[in-house]
Amino acid sequence: MVSQGSTLTGYAHAQSPLSFSPRIVSKIMTTLLNSKPLTSAEMAKRLARDIPDGWTVNLGIGLPTVVADHVPADREVLFQSENGILGMGPAPAKDAIDPWLVNAGKQHITLSPGAALFHHADSFAMIRGQHLDLCVLGAYQVAENGDLANWTVPEGEVIPGIGGAMDLAAGAKQIWIMMDHTTKSGEPKLVKRCTYPLTAPACVTRVYTNIAVLDVTPKGFVLVECFGGFSAADVQERTGVTISNVA
Repeated sequence: MVSQGSTLTGYAHAQSPLSFSPRIVSKIMTTLLNSKPLTSAEMAKRLARDIPDGWTVNLGIGLPTVVADHVPADREVLFQSENGILGMGPAPAKDAIDPWLVNAGKQHITLSPGAALFHHADSFAMIRGQHLDLCVLGAYQVAENGDLANWTVPEGEVIPGIGGAMDLAAGAKQIWIMMDHTTKSGEPKLVKRCTYPLTAPACVTRVYTNIAVLDVTPKGFVLVECFGGFSAADVQERTGVTISNVA
């Protein structure tokens, strides 16, 4: 039986003109075996842990919606949805779905005790009036100065418009991003400058990815935490701009 190490060594020699030393092969194998990016639920749980008690929070369409399911039981957070809800609860059980209760992404929701329903225009007055403590959004790219691109990509399908993301990015007091650290092809999503159309400039304050948490500061990205077996060096290798560590 051939061991994993010798298989990888043989593969490396067969696929590349370079010869990998046993030390390099061992390092690669250790990374592959010990590193595991967080799942969407684990990312949401990690982010929810940082939301202070009493904050009013909007969750963007996609990955961020899961955050409502992971707020600690001893913490009260008011979740707002653009379609006119304040006090949005977690997702309902399959046998308890109310077809009339949906969020802005048309996902079924529940209402927390004391929740309020109101007009769409009132919802955006709340957003534009800077009454939201936090908005959690997904992203295609985030630049080191906090620029956000999350509504379209040049090579993607035609999107009718930017929608409410523009209002949320400009109106919320804090913008946190929840996304994978790289694209499916391995391209960095944390970059020096966004190459995709911007949603809003210099608005992002913190980024939660499947391998790290980073703050956006005047000096660029600062690594707060890495997890899943990934080191600071691993995070840097997957980031398109130089990052610094928390002192």
